Amino acid sequence: MARDFEGHVALDIRDSVADWGPFAEPTAPKDAPNVLYLVWDDIGIGTWDCYGGLVEMPNLKRIADRGVQFTQFHTTALCSPSRASLLTGRNATSVGMATVEEFTDGFPSMCGRIPADTALLSEVLSERGWNTYAVGKWHMTPLEEENLAASKRHWPLGRGFERFYGFLGGETDQWYPSLVYDNHQISPPYTPEDGYHLSKDLADKSIEFIRDSKVIASGKPWFLYLCPGAGHAPHHVPREWADKYRGRFDMGYEKYREIVLENQIRMGLLPEGTELSPVNPYADVTSADGKPWPAQDTVRPWDSLSEDEKRLFRRQAEVFAGYLSYTDAQIGRLLDYLEESGQLDNTIIVTLSDNGASGEGGPNGTPNEMKFFNGYVDTIDDSLAKLDELGSPSTYNHCSIGWAMAFNTPYKLYKRYASHEGGIADACMVSWPAGMSARGEARHQYVNVCDVTPTVYDLLGITPPDTVKYVPQRPLEGVSFRALLDDANADTGKHTQFYSMLGTRGIWHRGWFADTIHAACPSGWGHFDQDRWELFDLEHDRSQVHDLADIHPEKLEELKALWFSEAEKYNGMPLNDLDILSAMGRYRPTYASGRNQCVYYPDSAEVGPGAALEIQGRSFAVLAETTITSSDAEGVLFAHGGRLGGHTLYLKDEHLYYVYNFLGEEEQMIVSDRPVPLGDHILGVRYERHGTRPDNFTPTGEAVLYIDETPVGSLDDMRTQPSVFSGVGEGVSVGRDSGQSVSASYPSPFPLTGGTMRQVIADVSGKPYEDLELAAAAAFSRD
Repeated sequence: MARDFEGHVALDIRDSVADWGPFAEPTAPKDAPNVLYLVWDDIGIGTWDCYGGLVEMPNLKRIADRGVQFTQFHTTALCSPSRASLLTGRNATSVGMATVEEFTDGFPSMCGRIPADTALLSEVLSERGWNTYAVGKWHMTPLEEENLAASKRHWPLGRGFERFYGFLGGETDQWYPSLVYDNHQISPPYTPEDGYHLSKDLADKSIEFIRDSKVIASGKPWFLYLCPGAGHAPHHVPREWADKYRGRFDMGYEKYREIVLENQIRMGLLPEGTELSPVNPYADVTSADGKPWPAQDTVRPWDSLSEDEKRLFRRQAEVFAGYLSYTDAQIGRLLDYLEESGQLDNTIIVTLSDNGASGEGGPNGTPNEMKFFNGYVDTIDDSLAKLDELGSPSTYNHCSIGWAMAFNTPYKLYKRYASHEGGIADACMVSWPAGMSARGEARHQYVNVCDVTPTVYDLLGITPPDTVKYVPQRPLEGVSFRALLDDANADTGKHTQFYSMLGTRGIWHRGWFADTIHAACPSGWGHFDQDRWELFDLEHDRSQVHDLADIHPEKLEELKALWFSEAEKYNGMPLNDLDILSAMGRYRPTYASGRNQCVYYPDSAEVGPGAALEIQGRSFAVLAETTITSSDAEGVLFAHGGRLGGHTLYLKDEHLYYVYNFLGEEEQMIVSDRPVPLGDHILGVRYERHGTRPDNFTPTGEAVLYIDETPVGSLDDMRTQPSVFSGVGEGVSVGRDSGQSVSASYPSPFPLTGGTMRQVIADVSGKPYEDLELAAAAAFSRD
């Protein structure tokens, strides 16, 4: 915070009076507390043992026992919006985050760029003497700006954080993550074979960041925004942690709900008489033009499953639970460090989930979530073949939607649905032993994620600033609930909360909740003006079982009018429920937009989604301009994607290899029929799409391998993926394969030795390979 110079400047320094005030670093008040936001991902309120669930989280219970638990805490129903709302203290639609960063659009409500006039907590605290660190999932940078050519204005260091270590997108492989350190990409520090897992790495970095400052300025407070990937897909965990839960979920997800509801009532987290919602409450509902409720959003009753299916689904839950408990143990190491260093008591800890449990695994779950993003649905046989590998590096797994309903006990629906408690009612705990008297108590008042940062400002004695970095600020929209931390009967003054997410919507007002019955994006339902509205009394019906719309029509009309009023106030429109292909097909200003050709270079960072040229089932050519200096030359020339989908061009045993890995199911390989000679060469592959497989959407065609202008191998009827290899990493690398290897025939990174790379040209223009090779050869000869 700048202040005017109050010294005196004369001709001679001896006659001048210094004033360091405008120039010195800002200093926090003496003994100011640290702040830790611990944000979990896709955790339903019926998951953790401290909320009545069956997943053991001893370190989260440790936080709960030192503070308060909220039983009516609410989020936005989706990742990016909840995080933006949390850090700004405003509604997600007000700050341009009505959806996740991968599906932003050119409207103020969903542009994915948090405006400068709605500053993050990090931007405020860094100006007041706190160190600020972001570790783990970020997900508040537009996909098209998650690259090294982008401005970094929406990267963590551009939004008030002094240090960052984690991943920019919505999810990442927990064994081979796409890591960013500050403003540059890095590779993981060691391998899964040596014990690497992202949750462990994030805890290590959190401790390191705090220690780095404390050794220099022991009294300086910090703000740590720590967001492990758990429990977002992929559910990756060391096998022994999943095995700890053997048999724990044998009862199935419907019986699990009964057990957990009983626990929640016994623990005083829910009122007596709370009922379970049906597992498929809207299975018979259709859209205005007759579209059925999405099959992907439908639970298969447990009694309808075969014994093999039950065995598979039980293991999905065991892996998920082990993933959470393993991550809890890593959080425990951070808490231990804070306690041993005398910092824990004076640290405000806010622990929460960003939305309800995820139903994105569909009715059967999946061992490879990337199949869904390419339009494929796993069969039970596909999943059973990977049963013993779930959680390992060979999978990218997600559990079935039945478990989403179970982990959201007792509520309806799941992540993405802001219309129902299963999407928005989440766990939240606040602890600050040095500043609040409550220990191990519950709070039942209605609060929202946008209320958290206003509360922290209140606890820190900070008046929300009128300007940040000289930019005038809009008022906060959340309401402080500080009074609740000491008084269970306090009234926060909060009376209304607006919701809108992926075509779903709702409004809470003084205990009443009105919502629409509408399938969430990617349903493509539309016809929002014909939605049927429901009305619930949440004070007496937390699980939205009894629709009172016909009994209290005046109250419903009042809340419907209030929704539209709040939507106008908070940029709540347009509503978006587009199907996946329509959403992905809308124009976005990426660096690859409108390009048919990209040139990639060695010794540069991986080029990821949003910047790389995506093939997406089209005809393509890849040409690698290479100089071979040794007969023992080997290594990757070009790689795009990973073990669960991608393609790669590489040298091995003196020959040229090309592998197109179709969704991790089949490595389609071509090997040159002759060795690659020494000297300058253009080594490449050409794929010409001929049509589709009988399923009517899998592209097929012929791939031909080349050494210079000579074909040296081919493969007929090669399958290619209709969409992206990955939306969260596993981009393009030249001269090595960063991340997980595309092919099992070599170990990552398998860097090129015995030769050098000049560049790789990737082309989807459809031009004949010979023309592309001739142009590349001419350029190569001039260099």
